[in-house]
Amino acid sequence: MLEKYFKLKENNTTVRAEVMGGLTTFMTMAYILAVNPSLLSAAGMDKTAVLMATALASFVGTLLMALLANYPFALAPGMGLNAYFAFTVCGAMGYSWQVALAAVFAEGIIFIILSLTNVREAIFNAIPLSLKKGVSAGIGLFIAFIGLQGAHLVVANSSTLVSYVDFTGEFHTKGICAILALIGLFITAVLYVKNIKGSILIGILATWVLGMLCQAVGIYTIDAENGFYSLYPALGMTDLSALSLTFGQVIKADFSGVNILNFIVVLFAFLFVDMFDTLGTLIGVATKANMLDKNGKLPRIKQALLADAIATSAGAVFGTSTTTTFVESSSGVAAGARTGLASVVTGLLFLVSIFLSPIFCAIPGFATAPALIFVGFLMVTVVADINFNDLTEAVPTYLCLLTMPLMYSISEGIAIGVISYVVINVVCGKSKKITPLMYVLAVLFVCKYIFL
Repeated sequence: MLEKYFKLKENNTTVRAEVMGGLTTFMTMAYILAVNPSLLSAAGMDKTAVLMATALASFVGTLLMALLANYPFALAPGMGLNAYFAFTVCGAMGYSWQVALAAVFAEGIIFIILSLTNVREAIFNAIPLSLKKGVSAGIGLFIAFIGLQGAHLVVANSSTLVSYVDFTGEFHTKGICAILALIGLFITAVLYVKNIKGSILIGILATWVLGMLCQAVGIYTIDAENGFYSLYPALGMTDLSALSLTFGQVIKADFSGVNILNFIVVLFAFLFVDMFDTLGTLIGVATKANMLDKNGKLPRIKQALLADAIATSAGAVFGTSTTTTFVESSSGVAAGARTGLASVVTGLLFLVSIFLSPIFCAIPGFATAPALIFVGFLMVTVVADINFNDLTEAVPTYLCLLTMPLMYSISEGIAIGVISYVVINVVCGKSKKITPLMYVLAVLFVCKYIFL
């Protein structure tokens, strides 16, 4: 049955590889179960309710990706979009979280329409192959940077923006976390080089176990005020009735004090970021998994985009910010996942996490950091396939991959890449190779910077 539905042999994979890939993807994404409730609680939402909504939205979205598109891509409420939801829409703009959810729901409906009319697919196919490779490499740098931050190896610095952690001054918190992450990175790299199956997942678990041992002997100390909690999983059940605090609240949004123009701005901000984060993630992960055809197109992209769009609206109904395809799916792909069976595994783990959330939320950021850093390396390797002899292709690609980590945004990298590609090729007299849709995208991106 599994072979017939997911076409394992055709995709050169096995049930074991898919299960391992699904587990790996979940382990690298599990942090969202802790981070999303923390962020959205700043908008006045109940943490437990948001945790359940996060898990349900992730389950539904990831299962849809498996059943509709047969891809090993997992979905969850997107980072960055949740911060925009809490701190900009509900914070700076002063809207209620119900109104913000309404904007997310409307965005999802628009996405569904765009997916059914092939607009999003056309956008994906219009992006040149060189830029797609730049997106993949850029995402690699981006998630590696996220990993370095999660490991506390890279910290904020007032003079240079970022720097490395003070190992001695904060040894028992940030310092030991950074050291453990480095050890985990070496474990992951060595196992991967030795072709040990599940090396990335083993690296996560090994780093977590080492952390618990350090806590047991007093090397790692708990400092809850600064975000350093016990590394031991707590036993307990989630209060399932809490979901009623967010479920269906989107229809109770009070628009009496909402400026319609501002609401449209909010909706389109969600729309732009979600669309191009999703496209960027699909491009990057699919490129690394060699899923693109000879023309650089992703088969069944329409189904993949539709799954993402439906998940966004469903997530809003459950009570969470925009649900999108996660770049951490690349860790599962690197572990061997090639079909939707891996997504089924990931989705079911998100469903189970509703009942065992205290355990899954105990996975510390420094334990998943080695996976993100190493997968970043794997994704950056596509740079070798970029034609650097044609500067009209290479320069926009370089700007695209450079922008993502420095601006902390996949969508900004795509925007800079598209704009620079069109401008450079037009000025250099190579406008014939630019598709009409690329012109449209470039204009839209410029308008985004002017008006949003």
